Amino acid sequence: MARKSKSNLSELYLEENKDQIYENALAEIQSFQLPLGTTLRSVYDDQPNAHQRFMEKLDACIRNHDREIEKMCNFHHQGFVDAITELLKVRADAEKLKVQVTDTNRRLQDAGKEVIAQTEEIIRCRVQQRNITTVVEKLQLCLPVLEMYSKLKEQMNVKRYYSALKTMEQLENLYLPRVSQYRFCQIMIENLPKLREEIKEISMSDLKDFLESIRKHSDRIGETAMKQAQQQRTFSTALQKQNNLNYGRNMHLGRSRILESKNEITLKRMFEEDDEHEEEVLTAQDLVDFSPVYRCLHIYSVLGDGEIFENYYRKQRRKQARLVLQPQSSMHETVEGYRRYFSQIVGFFVVEDHILHVTQGLVTRTYTDELWNMALSKIIAVLRTHSSYCSDPDLVLELKNLIVVFADTLQGYGFPVNRLFDLLFEIRDQYNETLLKKWSGLFRDIFEADNYSPIPVANEEEYKIVISKFPFQDPELDKQSFPKKLPMSQSVPQIYIQVKEFIYASLKFSESLHRSSTEIDDMLRKSTNLLLTRTLSSCLQNLIKKPHIGLTELVQIIINTTHLEQACKYLEDFISNITNISQVTVHTARLYGLSTFKDARHAAEGEIYTKLNQKIDEFIQIADYDWTMSESDGRASGYLMDLINFLRSTFQVFTHLPNNNNDHAAMSGKVAQTACMSACQHLSTSLMQMLLDSELKQISMGAIQQFNLDVIQCELFASSEPVPGFQGDTLQLAFIDLRQLLSVLVLQQGQPSQVNVIICCW
Repeated sequence: MARKSKSNLSELYLEENKDQIYENALAEIQSFQLPLGTTLRSVYDDQPNAHQRFMEKLDACIRNHDREIEKMCNFHHQGFVDAITELLKVRADAEKLKVQVTDTNRRLQDAGKEVIAQTEEIIRCRVQQRNITTVVEKLQLCLPVLEMYSKLKEQMNVKRYYSALKTMEQLENLYLPRVSQYRFCQIMIENLPKLREEIKEISMSDLKDFLESIRKHSDRIGETAMKQAQQQRTFSTALQKQNNLNYGRNMHLGRSRILESKNEITLKRMFEEDDEHEEEVLTAQDLVDFSPVYRCLHIYSVLGDGEIFENYYRKQRRKQARLVLQPQSSMHETVEGYRRYFSQIVGFFVVEDHILHVTQGLVTRTYTDELWNMALSKIIAVLRTHSSYCSDPDLVLELKNLIVVFADTLQGYGFPVNRLFDLLFEIRDQYNETLLKKWSGLFRDIFEADNYSPIPVANEEEYKIVISKFPFQDPELDKQSFPKKLPMSQSVPQIYIQVKEFIYASLKFSESLHRSSTEIDDMLRKSTNLLLTRTLSSCLQNLIKKPHIGLTELVQIIINTTHLEQACKYLEDFISNITNISQVTVHTARLYGLSTFKDARHAAEGEIYTKLNQKIDEFIQIADYDWTMSESDGRASGYLMDLINFLRSTFQVFTHLPNNNNDHAAMSGKVAQTACMSACQHLSTSLMQMLLDSELKQISMGAIQQFNLDVIQCELFASSEPVPGFQGDTLQLAFIDLRQLLSVLVLQQGQPSQVNVIICCW
């Protein structure tokens, strides 16, 4: 029972539970909030008759809702009827309102057409405005690009290539990236490399024109630089002379005042000339436009090809240097050839120095030094070769001055020039050689024009003129009244003047060599010694050997050399004065004039002896003895008397030899005695050779007597003391052998055969 009741309760519970499930399903279906598939599946998942029961529940629910709807309609039916009634009442008013609304709408539409048109215009304008704003914005981005490109083209047209490259750089890096989407920008980007190449080609063309221009203007640039250096050197020299003048004012006060006034005038004129030409001074920048090389350097540097440009520039300049250093074949003929050669070289290196200081890296000091060393070796070789062709000392001197100015100019630009001054010492030797040749001709002309007679002076004025030319002093001659004669001939003062001129000429070359006064003094003395010992000595030797120079001329030459020898000390003083070097404090070289003139005197003396003997031979040759004559003429032969008269007159000439002091008196007496002894000995020997002639086969007593008369005249001449100073019968001893032979022959007068034997034996 209990089990049955429990089962009934369970069934009842299941029934109630199923009903609740169906109700929940219907509620969910009505809510339309959850998916229906899940709800329906929960219904059909039950017992097999669940569908039927669900449909029953659904029909019951529908009937409930229908009843509720019917109740609601019944409740609201009267209100609906009232509403319909009222709606019918307002139907007529609605029709009227509709007509009014339609009319109002029509009128509103008519009135709105103009507004619509204006609105559409406003819309169109606003679209245009928006488009314009967009265009303006884009143009604002493009205009700077176009302006920069236009600026680039303008810079290209006016050849401002460096600025054009900068503009290109700004275009590429700043402006073009902003508008790279436009086609014209792509065209610009494609054109920029072409423009760069064009700039490189144009700048290189300008550089070539620049190189050609400086090649043409190098001589003018160098000439201007050398002119400025020469003006500076002249100014420095004038100041140095002024300082030397002030230094020696206390020692030579009177003379210094005169020189000081002259120097002040010279300095004043020089300053005035400098002021006049100051505005005319030109520099390398004034003569050559260097902008092409600057521009080309900057362009290649910006393009990253600076090293290529530097190599090209240096290569071309080396080629130009070789052309400049190549001289013309006729350069040595005129000074203008040398000047043009130096001007071109100076112009070349002035340009290089300018490039060195205004650019960085294009030209280095190492490069210029290397180029200068190469050029210097070539210059020295060229000058050494061409200067050897110069035979004119004036041309050599001008060449030296050009070399000094050339060296000073380049030294002012920092180039070492010591080797050039060493070359000048070589050229100085050549200059001295040309001077010696020139003075050799001058000496020859002086000797040929000389009359070899004492200088006559008619009055005091003429005497002072001669004394002003030659340092002659003779107290005994000063006491004599005018007119009178000076012992030397006209060539002596002329030779003395020419020696001084030679010293001046040598001094001209020694100036501006940057040497001390002591060195200059030594050079002058050495060159003067060469003049005396070689040139003048050679001219004197040649003069003495000339056939037309007679005994009188030889005697005068001895007198002249004596006075020239005495003048050597004055020449030494002259050199010391012009070099400001004291002979006392400095070990200076001495002049060798003493030995030169002594050698010339010895040669003249020997020539006197030779010419006397030759003259005696000439007289002997006209002797015509009749060796078979029966008796003598009773008087000496005519040729012998003429010979003796000639000897007497000749030895009288020796009295004119200088004897103003003991040395000269001893010298003159010695020369006269030696000449007289030599003449007597030669005469005796010649007469004896006549007797001892192998062709003489027989001699008569008359011939012996005639020959004896001639010998007696010779002995009388010797005993008459034609030249004072012989002791006793010294001069007669010259004829002793001849007298002995004749004495033997006279003793054998009656035996001719024995005479022949005696002669043969003798």
